[in-house]
Amino acid sequence: MSSHPPSVDRPRRVALLGSTGSIGTSTLDVARHLPDRVSIVGLAANSKWEQLAEQCRAFKARLAVICDPDAFKRADRACFPKETQLLCGEDGVARLVTDPDVDVVVSAVVGAAGLAGTWAALEAGKTVALANKETLVVGGALVMDLAAARGATLLPVDSEHSAIFQALTGHTARDVTRVVLTASGGPFRGKRAADLEDVTPEQALKHPTWQMGPKITIDSATLMNKALEVIEARWLFGLAAEQIDVIVHPESVVHSFVEFADASVLAQLSPPDMRLPIQLALLHPARVGGPAKRLDWRTLSALHFEPADRETFAALDLGFEVARAGGTCGAVLNAANEAAVGRFLAGGLAFLDIARCCRAVLDSHDYEPRPTLERLKALDAWARQEVASWTRTRTPVR
Repeated sequence: MSSHPPSVDRPRRVALLGSTGSIGTSTLDVARHLPDRVSIVGLAANSKWEQLAEQCRAFKARLAVICDPDAFKRADRACFPKETQLLCGEDGVARLVTDPDVDVVVSAVVGAAGLAGTWAALEAGKTVALANKETLVVGGALVMDLAAARGATLLPVDSEHSAIFQALTGHTARDVTRVVLTASGGPFRGKRAADLEDVTPEQALKHPTWQMGPKITIDSATLMNKALEVIEARWLFGLAAEQIDVIVHPESVVHSFVEFADASVLAQLSPPDMRLPIQLALLHPARVGGPAKRLDWRTLSALHFEPADRETFAALDLGFEVARAGGTCGAVLNAANEAAVGRFLAGGLAFLDIARCCRAVLDSHDYEPRPTLERLKALDAWARQEVASWTRTRTPVR
């Protein structure tokens, strides 16, 4: 995970995938505050072409991609600046991330849909600021092998993985006994399964500390987000599943711990503000003043930690199992979860059924230890179909 230092005589030139989402808009806020350090070359969004056009006007983006073909057809070209070349779909994303003027690709697309753009950027040998954890959940071994073969760099944007990355500066995985990812506990911290049988999407979307998109917010409520982060950490830092742990920390000030072989523990602290890890990934190794909030020690009276409740939040165990097994498990778990969360948000699945459904689909798939990318894509589609027809009576619940 070595990185090339930014040039001192020009800004880092950035392609941003997922520009209209929460990470995307936070990235643009960093760029807005640091125009001498960050230059936006191009932006990609799924379907919100009006917001994309507004962003292109604000940042004078040379390239813009609308990923959804129907939205591309609806888009009013006159809303985009004349200097912006408008592209469509995966081919447009590939054109953007491989552009010779791009130094850093921010991969902030939600879900498995982010894999294609990240893959193309790594194939081109780019530095990738990775906010799309699903890339490593789905294709961990293949993605890391590709990055190594192409001389590409992966820098984490997730606050927990950014914290580990910072604590590991000057060290390798050989020096590490374990890493501990912190979790806020979500909106249902302290609840038991009996309390969650009738949870509504509106209740699950009320996160206590972070402002995120709906899918990630539901993942935080089920602790599936932390399960996916366990898998991401396993691949990103070359760790065994047994070297990774999770602890609940409701203040969301300590973002992760790294415990070293000599029993020393390093932690990274900051307010819950995604602009800090984003800026670090964009400018690494430089540290400059930016828009992120600063920690006010005068108001920080106490920090609390407690074990995660794996009995109530069964999704967490799935993350450790998949981190150990590797192979096809990550693609199946991720696709099943994305589909199950979609059904829950649409009112077609109970909150606790999200983890139950993921367990059933994961247990029933044909495991392969060393799959191809094509096989992972096929299993992604299969898992989504399984979830679409899943019911408690159809599939036994463990």
